[in-house]
Amino acid sequence: MTELTVLVTDRHDEAEGVFSLDLSAVGDAGLPQWSPGAHIDVSVGAAGVRQYSLCGDPASDHWRIAILHDPAGRGGSDHLFRTALPGTRLQVSLPRNNFELRDSEEYVFVAGGIGITPILPMLVAAERAGRTWTLYYGARTRAHLAFAADLRRYSRVRLVPQDEAGLLPLAEIFGEHSGATVYCCGPEPMLAAVETEGARAGSEVRTERFTARIVDTAADREFEVRLAIDGRSLPIPAGRSIVDVLESAGITLITSCREGTCGSCETAVLEGVVEHRDSVLTAQERESGRTMLPCVSRARSEVLVLDL
Repeated sequence: MTELTVLVTDRHDEAEGVFSLDLSAVGDAGLPQWSPGAHIDVSVGAAGVRQYSLCGDPASDHWRIAILHDPAGRGGSDHLFRTALPGTRLQVSLPRNNFELRDSEEYVFVAGGIGITPILPMLVAAERAGRTWTLYYGARTRAHLAFAADLRRYSRVRLVPQDEAGLLPLAEIFGEHSGATVYCCGPEPMLAAVETEGARAGSEVRTERFTARIVDTAADREFEVRLAIDGRSLPIPAGRSIVDVLESAGITLITSCREGTCGSCETAVLEGVVEHRDSVLTAQERESGRTMLPCVSRARSEVLVLDL
């Protein structure tokens, strides 16, 4: 990743198991601008790299990220929990946005748990633009609702702790806000339910996933990738990703998550039919078949010709 050194200037507990870090530039250059929905890659020691949404105000001179501390996870959040103290320097990427807030007359924001992070700057942007919006934010308990104190200044926020009010009433939400553009981030079961209800209601739904989609790989088969730049053909066996095979052949793509959630390896497709397995491309982008994320996606056709 393109690395940038930032300084941790502040740290706060935001909810049960969630802490935030304020990040400032090292030196006089300042931090690059970003837009709501953007995230950065953060180096987390031996655990590699993790993606975190920028959840502060895009107009601020510092960045803010929030981390769900999972001691039993893959090690990234625990590394930051133990080491990212004020005065610490972190290596991060430039902001990248696969969840951009598009213009709409009305927004409905649906968040679950740590999924509130990319939504927070969207609220700021929608409020400044004078748009109609409502946030429905669910979590296991009230103590798990991150940034609840910041959200109290808005009258359009509906907090739904599951132990008090049950699951988010998605059918009622879509029925009440017909025609609104829906942005959703949270755990996979909630995302799947929102996508299903949105399809039933005919609403435009945009989602962001922090974890990879669950995919049945039992029927995976071998196919061929052809490189447009030199005509080479490479077999992609079942059980190996396109990225893995390309790297074995000496062709390096920019990658980060390798789970289809960050978008860094997006590649143009010149011929062939893609079996999309990512969590980044929109339905329209998938239907067009012009790009793919080769870290997880495969081919429905016998051959894919990539612009590589």
